Amino acid sequence: MSWLLWSGLYKPLVMSLGALSCLLSVYLAHRMGFFRHHTDLLRLMPRLPGYWLWLLREIIISSLDVAKLILKPSMPISPTVVVLEAEARTDVGQVIFGNSITLSPGTVTLDLHEGKVLIHCLTSESARELQKGEANRRVAALEPR
Repeated sequence: MSWLLWSGLYKPLVMSLGALSCLLSVYLAHRMGFFRHHTDLLRLMPRLPGYWLWLLREIIISSLDVAKLILKPSMPISPTVVVLEAEARTDVGQVIFGNSITLSPGTVTLDLHEGKVLIHCLTSESARELQKGEANRRVAALEPR
């Protein structure tokens, strides 16, 4: 809809192709089971802005830490893989946890299976920070009680 308003192209062909594109997207999302978790998503919405602010702060801190590592001539990295148990009960919460870890520079979620999250960390210090569980608790707090 935004594209239609911004483009100013109101020709029947363009509008019908846009409508067809939207319908195809909704159909494919339905086939992939996207709407199965819509109630979980709606329940999380009120708590997300606060979480996003916290996550933005963590991304900035992680970015600065990784920049410091790169700029040091000795490159003091110590790649580490850790497994954490996700405190979030829902699939949506666990995916938010895994994606939040991947968004932070220096960490990548490798696998998420049955509530266990396999994470690669650039340093053992970042692995210890994750094991403290602050991110895990914050994501779990997003879910309704």
